[in-house]
Formats: sequence, structure tokens, C-alpha cells
Amino acid sequence: MKMLTPFLAALLAASACAATNLCAMAGTSTVLATSFDCARATAAVEKLICRDPQLKQMDIELTRLYRLALTDVHSVPSPEKVEIEQRFWAEARNQCGAGAEPKACTIRRYAERAHQLRQGSAIARTRDPSRLTDGPIALRCAGLSALIGATFFNVEPRVVYLKWANTSVTLIQVPDDAATRYNAKDNRGNYSFWQDGNDAFFQMPGSGRMSCTVEPTG
Repeated sequence: MKMLTPFLAALLAASACAATNLCAMAGTSTVLATSFDCARATAAVEKLICRDPQLKQMDIELTRLYRLALTDVHSVPSPEKVEIEQRFWAEARNQCGAGAEPKACTIRRYAERAHQLRQGSAIARTRDPSRLTDGPIALRCAGLSALIGATFFNVEPRVVYLKWANTSVTLIQVPDDAATRYNAKDNRGNYSFWQDGNDAFFQMPGSGRMSCTVEPTG
């Protein structure tokens, strides 16, 4: 896995542990497997996940986040509702197998769910050294009135989930010699997000490149 850029390192400071005892819990993590047995996988999406290293790592990380959220009595929503939501989420993820772009759809499902779990649970945000997700952090981008919530999936290639107002987009890392760059495309057009040292930039359909800074939290 690549080293964190200075910009992402700064972002992580904005999502530090809520309390010292939570950080201590993160140091006792265990190795997790996928959320289902690959030897018995029957759904098309499950088979795709088992043969795709990127998706497999995303599934393992989401399983870790989900289990942590279930232990968090202060989770929003409550652990009972987290469990119900997870079942609905798994059903929606499996429907990606019937679409035209099953992998892209599956990546979006995992990125969005990781954002939800980390946003709702301080325990899920603990600084476990084996974690593959960071955030969400808040970005203030010039020219955009709403704050952007960003959650990073540190797999290969990397993924970033951005959410603002009633809009969200999942971007995938692409080769770029000058910066860490993520791209995406939907029916509205093309999106790009760059990390360059301590700077970040975001461009969405109909806009120029916007400079972004981390908004203080807490």
C-alpha cells in the first residue's frame, strides 16, 4: 500500500479517535475474512468479489467497520438499526450483478456504506493500523456552498466517496505523475478530485477546478 500523502495525513488529524480508550481498542484488531464464504458463493456479485482483489479488500474492510458499529451503543442509527440496514444494503449490493457495470456498481455500494458506518460510529472511526478506510472529513471548496463529506478507501486502486447536499459521487484513482487523482463519470458528466501535497481540488460537471480545504470539526 502506498504511503499517505501529506494532504491525507492532515485529513486524518481531523478524524482522530473520540477518546483514548477507543484508540486502545483499535490496537487489538483481528484479521477478518470476507463477509461470506467464497467457496460457497452463489450470487454473481459474490463471485465477482472473490476473484477481484480490490473488491475483496473492500468487503473485508466493510465487515470490520460493520462489526465495530454493532458494538457502539452510541452509534447513529442504533446497532439494531445498523444490522437491519446492513441486510438491506447486502441485497442492494447483490443487485449490482444484474447491471451493465457490476464492478463499478459494487464499488459505489461499498464506498457509500463505509461512509455511512464511519459517519455514524466513533468506534468504527478508531485508528486501527490495519484499517483501509479514513474519514469522513469535511471539505470546504471555493464556489460550492455546501460542505463535502469525504471518505477514503485505501485499496488498489484507491477510492474516494464524496457527498454534499443531496448529491454523491464515487471516484477511482487514475495514474497521474503530478498528484493523486481520482475520476468518475455519471449521467451529469465528468468529475475529478486531486490531492497535491497539502492542497486538494475538485471539479464537477459545469464547474471549473475548485480549491478545497479541510473544515475544522468538533
